[in-house]
Amino acid sequence: MRRLGKNQEADEQADIDLTPMLDVVFIMLIFFIVVASFIKEAGIEVNRPDKNQSDPSDATSILVNIRSDDQIWMENRRVDARAVRANIQRLLASDPEQAVTIKVEKGATANSVVDVADAAREAGAGAVNWASAGNR
Repeated sequence: MRRLGKNQEADEQADIDLTPMLDVVFIMLIFFIVVASFIKEAGIEVNRPDKNQSDPSDATSILVNIRSDDQIWMENRRVDARAVRANIQRLLASDPEQAVTIKVEKGATANSVVDVADAAREAGAGAVNWASAGNR
């Protein structure tokens, strides 16, 4: 019988109090929730045209067409994605106040659209407008 009593005493001494650990976990959880609410997500700002506005390509602007098969067209000729920036810089040299209008057909991938928009901003375009070209 005596042996049974020692085992019971050993079991009582082996218990670990988890309350302080749970307190720390809940405090960390609250900290991460508060910090996550202050983090601003990175992204690009898109200026969407209004329904009642005229087509931005009617104005004097540099027009870049992105077709549904991701072909990029400028000035009625096909342009490689790596040459978009140089072409926009060349056209901006004559009139630095020109805006860049990107017409995107349905089916074009987001990667090509973002590449053209980045190239326009890197070329120094003051405004980048978006237009939907639809299907041809």
